[in-house]
Amino acid sequence: MTSLLVELQTEELPPKALKKLSEAFADGVQKSLAAQHLLAEGSVCTGYGAPRRMAVLLTNVLEKAPDQAFRQKLVPVRVGLTAEGEAAPALVKKMAALGITCPVSELKRVSDGKNEQLVYEGVKVGVELAAGLQKALEDSVKALPIPRVMNYQLADGHTTVQFVRPVKHLTALYGETVVPVEMFGLKADRMTMGHRFHTKAPIAIRTADGYAEQLRAEGKVIASYAERRAKLVELLHEEAARQGGTLIAPEDLIDETNSLTEWPVIYTSGFEEKFLAVPEECLILTMQTNQKYFPMRDAAGKLMNKFCLVSHLEAKDGGDAIRSGNARVVRA
Repeated sequence: MTSLLVELQTEELPPKALKKLSEAFADGVQKSLAAQHLLAEGSVCTGYGAPRRMAVLLTNVLEKAPDQAFRQKLVPVRVGLTAEGEAAPALVKKMAALGITCPVSELKRVSDGKNEQLVYEGVKVGVELAAGLQKALEDSVKALPIPRVMNYQLADGHTTVQFVRPVKHLTALYGETVVPVEMFGLKADRMTMGHRFHTKAPIAIRTADGYAEQLRAEGKVIASYAERRAKLVELLHEEAARQGGTLIAPEDLIDETNSLTEWPVIYTSGFEEKFLAVPEECLILTMQTNQKYFPMRDAAGKLMNKFCLVSHLEAKDGGDAIRSGNARVVRA
C-alpha cells in the first residue's frame, strides 16, 4: 500500500497553539479521507508540527476509493406516483434535489411497516485521490481551532485570504508522485524548506514515507512535535547534569520552547551570585515567563546562578555569543 504526505509550510505559527493546530490538521485530513473511503484497513496517521510547518503522513492510502452501493429512501408511494404510475411533483422534486436521474420503473418499493416507500438503489463511483485530498484539505483547514486569524494577500497581488499565518508552500506526495491539489493560491509539489539558518536550498522530498528522515538529515528539522520534545527534554537534563544541577522545568514551558525551535540546542548561561539575594520566586518567574529560561537547583535544593536556555542554532563559536547575550538580558 502507498503512503500519502501533505505539508503546509507557513510563517512562524503561534507557539502556544502549534501542538493543537498540527494535531487538528492531521486529524482533519485523516477523517475526511476515511469518510471518502480512501484509507484501507490498517491505515496509520502520523502528524507533524514545527514552528513553520504542519504535516500529516498516512499509510495504506488508496489511489481511488471503491465504488459504493447505496440505497436512498425517496418519498411514500402514495405521494410519489400519480394514479397512472407516473412521477408526481413530490417525487420529481426529491429526485432533483438528490441529483438522481432514472426512470420511475427502476425505483424499488419497500415497506417500512407503516408506508410503502419509493427507494433508489444505485452505485456511487469512488472518488479519485486528488479530488478526495482536495476536499480533505479544505475540510481540515476550515475546521482548525485557530485562536486568531490574520488576513494576507496572495502572490497574485489582489486576492486576500485568512489563515493563522501566511502559507508559503504546499507539499503533497503519494508515494513518489506529486498529488495535484491547490490551497491558498499554491499548487502542490515535492519541495520543502529546511532549517531557516542551517540550510538554504529547497529540499526535494523523494518519497512520502521518507519525509521526516530526509527533513532531519538534509534540513536539520525534527518535524515530529513529540520526537522533538523528547529530544529537547533529554538535552536539557543532560546539560543540567553537566552543570551539577537539577532543572526546574514546567511542562507548559517545555511545550512552548519546543514550539519555538525546529532543531533544539541547549546552552547554559548565568548571572552574578549577588542576584541570588532576590527572592527566588521572583528570579524563577522572570527567567521562565519573560525569557523562557530553565532555572536549576543545586544538590542542596538551592537556586543556582545558572540557567539553561533553548536555542535553534548550532553556533559556530560554540554558543559563546548566545550565552553572553542572555547573561546581559538577565542582568538588565
